[in-house]
This record gives sequence, C-alpha cells and structure tokens, in this order.
Amino acid sequence: METAEIRRRWLSFFESRGHTVVPSAPLPFDDPNLLFVAAGMVPFVPYFVGQETPKWSRATSVQKCVRTPDLDEVGRTSRHGTFFQMNGNFSFGDYFKEGAISYAWELLTTTQQEGGYGLDPERLWATVYEDDDEAVDLWLKLSDIPRERIVRRGKQDNYWHMGIPGPAGPSSEIFVDRGAKYGREGGPAVDEDRYMEVWNLVFMQDQLSAVRAKDDFDVAGPLPARNVDTGMGLERMASILQGVDNLYEIDEVFPVLDKAAELAGKTYGANPSHVAAQSRPDDVRLRVVADHVRTCLMLIGDGVTPSNEGRGYVLRRMLRRAVRSMVLLGVDEPTMPHLLPISMERMSQSYPELRTDFARISQVAYAEEEAFRRTLASGTTILDSAVGRIKAKPQAPQRLSGEQAFTLHDTYGFPIDLTLEMAAEQGVEVDEPGFRRLMAEQRDRAKADARAKKTAHGDTHVYRHVADSLGHDVEFTGYDEVVSEGRVAGIIRDGQNVEIASAGDDIELVLDRTPFYPEGGGQLADGGLIELANGAVIDVRDVQKPITGLIVHRASVVCGEVGPGELAYAKVDIERRRSISRAHTATHMVHKAIREAVGETATQAGSENAPGRFRFDFNAQHAVPGAVLADVEAKVNALLLDDLPVHAEIMSQQQAHDIGAMALFGEKYGNEVRVVSVGDWARELCGGTHAQRSGQLGVVKLLGESSIGSGVRRVEALVGSDAYSFLAREAAIVGQLAELVKARPQELPERIAGILGRLKDAEKEIAAVRQAQVLGAAAGLVGSARDLDGVTFVSHDAGRDVTADDLRALVLDVRHRLGNDRPVLVSMAAVSKGRPVAIVATNERAREVGLKAGAFVRTAAQQLGGGGGGKDDIAQGGGTEPTKVSEALGAVEDQLRARSA
Repeated sequence: METAEIRRRWLSFFESRGHTVVPSAPLPFDDPNLLFVAAGMVPFVPYFVGQETPKWSRATSVQKCVRTPDLDEVGRTSRHGTFFQMNGNFSFGDYFKEGAISYAWELLTTTQQEGGYGLDPERLWATVYEDDDEAVDLWLKLSDIPRERIVRRGKQDNYWHMGIPGPAGPSSEIFVDRGAKYGREGGPAVDEDRYMEVWNLVFMQDQLSAVRAKDDFDVAGPLPARNVDTGMGLERMASILQGVDNLYEIDEVFPVLDKAAELAGKTYGANPSHVAAQSRPDDVRLRVVADHVRTCLMLIGDGVTPSNEGRGYVLRRMLRRAVRSMVLLGVDEPTMPHLLPISMERMSQSYPELRTDFARISQVAYAEEEAFRRTLASGTTILDSAVGRIKAKPQAPQRLSGEQAFTLHDTYGFPIDLTLEMAAEQGVEVDEPGFRRLMAEQRDRAKADARAKKTAHGDTHVYRHVADSLGHDVEFTGYDEVVSEGRVAGIIRDGQNVEIASAGDDIELVLDRTPFYPEGGGQLADGGLIELANGAVIDVRDVQKPITGLIVHRASVVCGEVGPGELAYAKVDIERRRSISRAHTATHMVHKAIREAVGETATQAGSENAPGRFRFDFNAQHAVPGAVLADVEAKVNALLLDDLPVHAEIMSQQQAHDIGAMALFGEKYGNEVRVVSVGDWARELCGGTHAQRSGQLGVVKLLGESSIGSGVRRVEALVGSDAYSFLAREAAIVGQLAELVKARPQELPERIAGILGRLKDAEKEIAAVRQAQVLGAAAGLVGSARDLDGVTFVSHDAGRDVTADDLRALVLDVRHRLGNDRPVLVSMAAVSKGRPVAIVATNERAREVGLKAGAFVRTAAQQLGGGGGGKDDIAQGGGTEPTKVSEALGAVEDQLRARSA
C-alpha cells in the first residue's frame, strides 16, 4: 500500500467518525521554542494548555514534521529521519480511553478491502502505563490482544508531558512484531527493533504543577476536561505495509536513494543492514541523500530559504550534507537536478502544491548546490595548502590540528568527513578529538544562547480570562467602517486583569467589537482614539492579537476612568489607515508585477506595510536589473491609471486556488480564506485592509532593490503623497543641476558624464605632473647619498601632499639609480592627506649583509605612532603623528649606525 494511500485512509476513517480534518500546518512554526513543527500535536498545543478554546471536539490531521537533533545518526539506524509525517486523532473533552483504543484497533485490523490497514492481530502488542488498570481492561475488552501481549511500563516509556507544568497523562503504545529476523522474542520491553512502535495514544487527564525530569514530576490534580492526543508515524506504517526494513526503503524515499546509487555506480544493500555503519559507509551516505533531499524539498516548499542562521541554516546544512554525501560517493557533478524531481514526483501525490511550486523550489536548491560546490573547491585548495606545509616539515608530526580542521568547517563550510578522507589520502592525520572539542564548545554556546531566549508558551491566562468572559471572538468591523460602537470587555494593566483604569494608566483594552486593525500579515496596526460615554478618552498606539479571537488595544488613558461594560466609541485615525491601506494594495500589485517580470519563483518572503511606504521581500537568486525594476514600476503605475476596483471575497481554499490566488509560504490558513483582488489582475489570500480602487494610490515609486540574505531580495517603495513628495524633491534637485551646468534636464546624463570625464582626465594630468615633480628630485637625492660604514644611505623628508604611491616610486627610482655595486638603503617619509607615511628600500647587496627593509620601517613607524611591514626589499609603514617625520627618519639612521657599531 502506497504511503499516499495510507494517509488518505487515515483521514477518511476519522472524518467518517465525526472528526474535522485539519490541514497540516506549515513546517516553519511561530513558537519561540521551535524552529519547525516537530510533532503532530504541536499545532494543537494552545488547546491542550488552555491558551485557546478548541474549535472542534474531534479533529484529525496528517502533520508534516521535521526533527534535527540527531542529524548525525541519519542513515546509521533504521529509526532516524529528519522529515516525517504524523497521523493524529484528537479529542477535546469528547471521547477518552475507550474511544481512542476502539478506533485504533478498528483501523489497524480492518481488512484492506474494507478500508483498513489489514494488520494481523496476532502481530500486535500494546503497552500501558504501569498502574493504568483501566487501559488494560479496555484492551482486553475491545481487542483480540491477550493479556500476555499487554505490557505495563513506567513513566519513562508510558507517561507523557511537555516538560513544563501543564496537561499530561498516561499513554498506551501499539507495537507490531516484525518477526524473528529483526531481533529477540519477548515483546517491546525486550527489543524495540523487532517490535516496532506504530501508534501512541496519550490520555491527558492530569495537571502537572512541577516537572523536574521525564519521570520526576508533581501532579496537582485532574484536568477540567480530559483530552486524547494520538500519533501514528506514517513512514513507520508504510515500512510495515510495504514489507521493507526501514523508512529509507518506502515508496516516498527509495526512488531517490536508487537514483543516487545509479549516479554513483554503487549497489545499495551490498552489506546486510545489521552490519555496523562504519562497514557500510556507501549505504549510510545513500540513506542520508534520500532523507535529506526529501526534507529539503518539503522545507523549501514551505517557504524556507538557505541562510546562516535559524531555519535557513538547518536547511542549508541538510542540503550540503546531501551534496557532500554524493561527493564522497564519487559524484563530482551537480546531483540535485537528478534527485529533487524524483522526490517531488513521489511527494506531490500527497502535496500537489509541490508540483505547482517546483520551479521556485528547484531554483533555490540548485543555486545552493552550485554555491556549495564552489565552497568545496575553495576548501580543497585551502586543505591542500595546509597539508603541503605539514609535509614540507618531515621532522614535525604529520598532523592537521583540530583548530585548522575547525576553521575549515566553521569558516569555509568544509565538512570534517571530507577533511579526514582527503588528509588521509595524503598521509596526514587530523586531530579529530581537538576538532570535536571545539565543535562541542560551539554547540554549548549555541545551547546556552537558545536557553537564554527560550520563553516556553507565553503566559496568556489574562487574555484567556477576558476571552472566556466575553464568550465569543471580538468582532472586527474595520473592513467596512472606521468608527464603531462597542463595550469594554476587559482591562489589563501591568499583566493583570483590573476593574478600573484612570488617567495616566497604560493599559490593554478589549472591546467586544472594534474597527481597529491588529498588526498582522505585514500590515502595521491602526492608531486612533476610544471615547467612552462617561467622557473618558483613550489614546490607542498599538493593536495586537495575543490569542486567536481576541483583539487588544494597547493604549493610554488620557482622561477619565475606564471600567468594564462601559459604552465605547472607537475612532480609527483615518489618515493613517488610508495611508497604510494604500501601501498594502501597492504591495500586492508590486508582487504581481515582479512575478510577471522575473518569473513565478519570485514569491513573497515577507513585507511591512506602513503609512505611505512599504518594503517587500521576495525569493530570487540574483539581483533584479534596474531596467526590469523600472518596467515593474511603470506597469504598476499604468494600472493605477486604470483605476481598477479592489475587492475582497470569502471562499474555500480550493476555490481560491482555482482562481489563481497567491498564498504566502509559511502562513497557516483556515478552511475559509479571504481573497483580495485588484481588478482581475492581482489576487492574494490576505486579511489586511486595502484601498477601494487602484487609482487611490496616486503614484508608486520604487526606491531600489537589494539583498537581505541568500536567495532573498528586498524592494522598498513609497506610495501616494509620500511618493509625490519624494519625486518633487528629486525634480527640484534635477532643476538645480540643470541650472548649474546650463543644460536641459534630459541632457543632464550626457552633460554630467562629459564633466566627470574631463575631471578624471585633469586628475590624471595633475597626478602625472606631481609624480614628475617628485621624481625630479631623484637626481639630487642620489647626489646627497652618504656612506655609513660601507652602506650607501639616502634619507629624505618629501614634505606634505605627497601620495604614498608617489613616494614609493621615488624611493624605487633612487634605489635603482644607486645601482647594486655596494649595499644601498633608501629611507623616505612624507605626509599624505594629513597622515604620515614612511618607506624603506634595500638593494640585493644590502640584503646579503642582513639589511631588511621591514625591520627599518617598523622602527620609523614606531616614531610615527603606528606600525608597518612588508618584504625585505621594500616596506611601508605609517601612523598618526605627522609632526614626527624627522624623528622617524632619524630613528632609521640611528638603527643603521648602531648596526655598524
């Protein structure tokens, strides 16, 4: 049974039993503790911890997940993979243990012909928490599992909690016996390779007050409502139903592995899987490639781009591990173009958007591989140089230090396994323990930084209290009005719910309905005033949505008192709203125009819509040429003249997809979405406010385009009166320039280019004259040469406004004129642009008797308050003391005399 079919049957089974099918959340997750969704229940955590009220009593999902803590173990074991899919069914105060066990047994053992998975009941085992007699009795009642195959286990194995105070409870796990060839007999407690866990049923019934360790915690009491959270590993179930040994050999992964083996000319599985990983390195590398290519596909598909930090760094590391694994397998040509399309073909059966977005996805992946292959080439050169220096000293230990290996890895991105292999080929060892120590220190620093930033799930109980007392979501009326009437539903001051606030208090105010737009989707929040019927006035400076369904006004009480239930008149600052709305509409239009000009891969990667201006980030591997940007600006402004209507519609996600509406990667959308259209041209899923017609934007002026990270570009722009003011200032500057050079505005480029050309020519002539004047002193300086104990010595203060280049030319000219019959040392100094410079040169005969220019110039530079250096034949130094030129020249002469003495 194919993995996509296993997934389909899961969702169909639970939907038919009253569960709402919840789409997978994107892998990048908005949580301070998580880079990515790492478990199927993560999107439901706010419901389990009481931050939000559940939208459904029953739900089911197949959640995309990525885990990377054990990245180095990928390929070495049958259990470790980075991307996986977790089937889950959830009950929020509805069914409990009996329902969860009953559903699990039914789906697992119903025949495949009848829509189940068709597992043999004789192969199934169950584990339960050590004192959960109820679960034991239910397994005996609802299934065919005999008592001897129901195993009691302790807190480490069969009690679930989040690691922090909150909901928790015992669990029951379901295992499949894969047979004697996979290990010892005796059940999950004896061998979890033979007995593979496929489904975990968590019965949330306890409230923990303290958590010290996995098996050390305090139970405060029962939860107000009991919940069920289950998880079935889709890949594990696929390996069982497809009769393969591990997740690398299932239908969604193995085709990539097979192609990688073909490209490398290797045979996968030549050594049995039970042989140690170090004895089958090719198989491990092929597994790494298959796993990482799929994970990179899914991450890029969800909007992650390679970078040097956070999520982007994880993606970059995995993509590079895949590439280097292919290099170690002997493939020196780009491999992503061969492997990524295969992964897309398999995964698009469950995620069709991967096929639609493959042009963008592949562009990102291929560019990253190309960049890394250049890194490998440069790293190889650096490594070869280091090895060459080691081998040049045969008496010294033939060993590359841990520091050198770490620098290659950390600074140049050169992987340690390649360093080890390539050094060994040349007979050089690597201080791997030293490298590992430095890596561990770096990880410890990173972990300490992460711990410092970790905030767990924010304390939202004050907002939850207001939301619960209100009894419904705050009604947002701002799409249709900027002034509305409502009542005070809650007041928060200093993190506490209060009954009254007075003049001067900073508060967070909740109304039962409001026209104020809360910050979100790149759009800044509204500002304005809230006036109460009792005369109080509140100045609103920010608006946020701390939890789903609640809009909070962050404000100051200007006068009067505020209390719950008071009648309120909310008045949005209309000029600010209009200005932001125009910017937001302009962002949509620029997004569409850039995609038309650059290609469909130029998708939005972020934005900020502020009064009169916006910034727009998009995915692109190269800079957008100025001419293309000008075309984008012209296209948008032409459409402003068409005065297209801007309208919003609520529809299903599928309807939005069918009409070509753009969705932003990494955003989570509900079943119903709001689509904003500019005419029939630009359509996007958007919850923001907009102008009513494109003509209201007036004018859009793009200020420029720049890089903000690998594969991400940024355009900044002005809209409306801000754009007009900018253009007016530009026009005034153009007018002033035209007046200065006595030319018409359209002639300015040519006229200014001519002026600059003449100026450049004049500078060259001046430089030539100045250099001729400096060099003109050479003959006289040769005549002033002195003999200091057999050394021909010239010392000269060239004065001010002499460039370092001119002084260097003079020094070399004098040295040349003095010939090479006897030792020569030339010492000169000057002041260039207010800073002193000293140059010393020696000829070959001088160097033979030990006179090195670098040693003398350092002496001069010390007098000048600086430093210097160079080669033995000529060296340069400088400093910060222009009045010490004479002392510097004198110090060089003293050093020469001291040598003679």
